Amino acid sequence: MARGHQKAQSQERNKAKQAALKKTGHNANQQKKAAMKALTFQCPICRGMMPDPKTYKQHFENKHPGSPLPPELKDVN
Repeated sequence: MARGHQKAQSQERNKAKQAALKKTGHNANQQKKAAMKALTFQCPICRGMMPDPKTYKQHFENKHPGSPLPPELKDVN
């Protein structure tokens, strides 16, 4: 009998949490869009997205060592 009560309490907490998330307008789709805006560099070989030139260069050197470095990465330290 206590088990059913626990389940009901858990469901109520989840319902309140979901309502609070809706109220603030916070959802996974908005979060995904914001994350994609931050990823501005795209690897021409694997199409991976990177947030900055330094990360992009590290990715390129580690994942594609046999390929020539793209011109936009030559001056990045």
